[in-house]
Amino acid sequence: MGKRYGGKFSPETTPDAPANRFRGKKAYKSNIRAKLLFLVPLPLLFSGIGELKASNGIGMVYEWGALAILLLAAWLLRDGLEAEEAYHARKVARPPTIPRKIFASALTGIGVALAAFGGAHVAILSSLIFGVAAAIAHSLSFGIDPLHSKGMEGFDDFEADRVAKAVERAEKLLAETISASSRFNDRALEGRIESLASTARDMFRTVEEDPRDLARARKFMGVYLKGARDATIKFADLYARNRDAVARADYEALLGDLEKSFAAHRKVLLLDDRSDLDVEIEVLRERLKQEGVYAKR
Repeated sequence: MGKRYGGKFSPETTPDAPANRFRGKKAYKSNIRAKLLFLVPLPLLFSGIGELKASNGIGMVYEWGALAILLLAAWLLRDGLEAEEAYHARKVARPPTIPRKIFASALTGIGVALAAFGGAHVAILSSLIFGVAAAIAHSLSFGIDPLHSKGMEGFDDFEADRVAKAVERAEKLLAETISASSRFNDRALEGRIESLASTARDMFRTVEEDPRDLARARKFMGVYLKGARDATIKFADLYARNRDAVARADYEALLGDLEKSFAAHRKVLLLDDRSDLDVEIEVLRERLKQEGVYAKR
């Protein structure tokens, strides 16, 4: 009879194995076209200088005004693409509050029209035609912002909206935690933060699938993520000064407890077992109370 292989190099994973920090994450999309829009209007800077040397102040205003508008459009487009990617990454999401991509298309049209009228001295009607064509081309190239909520079918609108807002706040706390961890200059610890974020997002997806779980997940998605963020900021300040090995061990232990608690909490939600959840909340609350010990060292 064949014997099942197991050992140090076995592909099997144990229940206590840390979460893969890349699980559920899409490959980063580097939109070269969007980045080029920061460079395309730069010639207007030099043409504006030429207008200034020619003592044509009005022409300079047109050129530099168009430059500022086009750079603003590029900035809005970049943020709009990021907001759209975050929208598509979630199961339950509201459309972005500000339609940045639509505004970017409109500003691109205005900038091109202004540049054509003031720099090339094109007639007003022709400038408007150029501007409209530029706005349409921009919109066709990059699309428009998501305009409708998603993942809320079959649920009460109020409850679904509460879930979307709660996930947005939790994602913001995670982003601030990851940002603070970038000051560690310690790839291992940064990887632990990414792993914690991956585990937390698994729980977000569970709540999104059933908004009724929000009441039981609120403390994890709010209080405990805020505690993790604050602990990370304090540790980053301390670790940058003296690379305290004891503080590092304490912080790493906190991350491990947080990650296990989030994973266990998600299982509780899936099993709909309230008693186990209450135990996890109490354990994590006590662990977070100890968080300030290393921050005082």
